[in-house]
Amino acid sequence: MKKVLIPLVLFIGLVGFLAVGLKRDPREIPSPLINKPAPEFSLFTLAGDAKFSPADMKGKVWMFNVWATWCVACREEHPVLVAFAEKNQVPIVGLSYKEIQPQDEAYKAPFDVKLALARERSQVWLKRHGNPYVTSVMDLDGRVGIHYGVYGVPETYIIDKAGVIRYKRVGVVTPELLADKILPLIAELNKS
Repeated sequence: MKKVLIPLVLFIGLVGFLAVGLKRDPREIPSPLINKPAPEFSLFTLAGDAKFSPADMKGKVWMFNVWATWCVACREEHPVLVAFAEKNQVPIVGLSYKEIQPQDEAYKAPFDVKLALARERSQVWLKRHGNPYVTSVMDLDGRVGIHYGVYGVPETYIIDKAGVIRYKRVGVVTPELLADKILPLIAELNKS
């Protein structure tokens, strides 16, 4: 009797775990960074020799969006961000992610050459598609992405006034997601 009961209990437990897993949204990947301070960095902006750091946004609720000119899903998301930015509900900071890829000739070039090329590509792309960002920085080697746990682009984070990550989205931000999750969260964070 026990020999039959143990496999049955294990099977029911396995089915339960699978059922819970299948109900989850794969874009809502739990992040160990939620409710932790946003990792610090200092990167060059697209605008020139200026640098940006998350510390520059202390006291503000802001959105951090990881994007790339080579990212197909970013093209789908971008018009949503441009329209959202026009409403001035929260500043959006962009992270141009790994703009120089290993297959590019410039991949082995000196840093300043890669920086100039990445800046030019990103600026042209934003000019063509619109620029929702108050500033955008360049993560040429992907190190900042590693610290933020970036799985791929696009990814979006909501960071509170104290510099703590309160939300992470893997994948495209949609108008529905903005209305249902992001805007209510921003409103709540702005109250505190």
